[in-house]
Amino acid sequence: MKSSIAMFVLLASTLAGAGSAQAAEKDNTLYLELKDGRVVIEMRPELAPNHVARIKELVRSGFYDGLTFHRVIDGFMAQTGDPKGDGTGGSGHKLGAEFSDAPFVRGTVGMARSANPNSGDSQFFIMFAPAPHLNGQYTVWGRVIDGMQYVDSIKMGDQRNNGAVSDPDKIIKMQLASDAKE
Repeated sequence: MKSSIAMFVLLASTLAGAGSAQAAEKDNTLYLELKDGRVVIEMRPELAPNHVARIKELVRSGFYDGLTFHRVIDGFMAQTGDPKGDGTGGSGHKLGAEFSDAPFVRGTVGMARSANPNSGDSQFFIMFAPAPHLNGQYTVWGRVIDGMQYVDSIKMGDQRNNGAVSDPDKIIKMQLASDAKE
């Protein structure tokens, strides 16, 4: 009888641990709704804990909903997160750089910034292709794990105008998987 109880307790604690792991996973997963479908982004708090925490705050406040992809360069990246829509705006809260060894490859999500490494705010970009020149120079805070085909269909900008987009595509909604009503 004691062994049956011990097995039950072990099984219950294992299942509870699995539930906590699933909850943590959902709390580090973003749903980015675009006109063509859902992009799923795995956030990387082990690489950039302060950036991930700030992105979560902004997402939960609805900050990103309706913002444009104001700079999109074919074969490079799509940038969003500016409430002004021209690359000069942000949330007003600068973040210190959290550089890592994570490479900028297709699907990497990084924080945009000015020449100052500690100027990241709310703007971020999603890579279309590898860009090794960004490695160790920009903060990686996530990666696309599903729906990259929808990122590929974001309206491209003018190459001659640093990727500026006329009549740009928008983020319909951005939410944490843990907050989503499936």
